[in-house]
Amino acid sequence: MLQLDRVQKTYTYKKQQIYALRQVTLQLDRGSFVAVCGPSGCGKSTMLFAAGGLLRPDDGVVKIDETNLYAISAEKRAQYRAAEIGFVFQEFHLVPYLNLLDNVLAASLALEGIHRQIKIDLRDRAQELIERFKLTDRLSHVPSKLSTGEQQRTALARALLNQPRLLLADEPTGNLDDKNTEVVCQHLAEYAANGGMVLLVTHDLRVASYANDIVQMSDGTILADI
Repeated sequence: MLQLDRVQKTYTYKKQQIYALRQVTLQLDRGSFVAVCGPSGCGKSTMLFAAGGLLRPDDGVVKIDETNLYAISAEKRAQYRAAEIGFVFQEFHLVPYLNLLDNVLAASLALEGIHRQIKIDLRDRAQELIERFKLTDRLSHVPSKLSTGEQQRTALARALLNQPRLLLADEPTGNLDDKNTEVVCQHLAEYAANGGMVLLVTHDLRVASYANDIVQMSDGTILADI
């Protein structure tokens, strides 16, 4: 379960306090696929980063199951994030000099104390994900040799490698055509249907329609379910 309880975040701009998040409360259970919609600057991505342990809120609590993300040390939070949270962004953040397989396996580099057998298992899982995402024939290609859709599918496979409890997606289809948008959304829905939790940020209601629940945000506040 992901819980955001009265999460607040402010920034200072030209001596003025800007509220990015205002007492945001949200809960996702296992198997949930929640899309957060709203205009640019409404706080969607800020909430996503706070939920993923990337941005400490000024107030409020962020918990995944029994782990309070901001009550543990930065080092432990980074370890937890690597093991339990997957991220997919609009920009793919692939390593330009690694081939497709090694880019997927890059998700395991932040895991501490990996034994040899676990490394073998992760490599096998990477191969399974690559086959599922129809990327097998691109295995040895570096990102510059992949299409936009192939790069995003590679990034999604990387996010799923460690079988995270929570998958966070920030405008993951923003650079994709309709066909690849559908592919990515179907994989997100499948992940949730198999017991994962998906929190998706998007401005596109067509993309949001793949979710079980749609939440509207404005001015740092959750307004209502659509």
